[in-house]
Amino acid sequence: MSLDLIAATPAARNTDPETSHLAAEENTRSGRRAVQQHAVLAAVKAHPGLTSRELAQAAGMDRYVAGRRLPELEAAKRVRKGEARECRVSKRQAVTWWPV
Repeated sequence: MSLDLIAATPAARNTDPETSHLAAEENTRSGRRAVQQHAVLAAVKAHPGLTSRELAQAAGMDRYVAGRRLPELEAAKRVRKGEARECRVSKRQAVTWWPV
């Protein structure tokens, strides 16, 4: 199944090492990044108002996947940040995520 990227924002920061840029390019080229974006968006739609760690737990995905894809989805105006509250997973203050 081939999915289009929802947001084509840079997948690595300018300050990241070259290995991060190579990994980001492979993640995008292979289609994994698009699949991850769609999975995270589906999780937000299914569980609105959760933190990124709660979303990852609810969707059975790695917390880093949600944490990396949510800002991309926000840039594409597919999700928005909500109020911060204590995350049930990390016990720290964290923003909630909502579908647009």
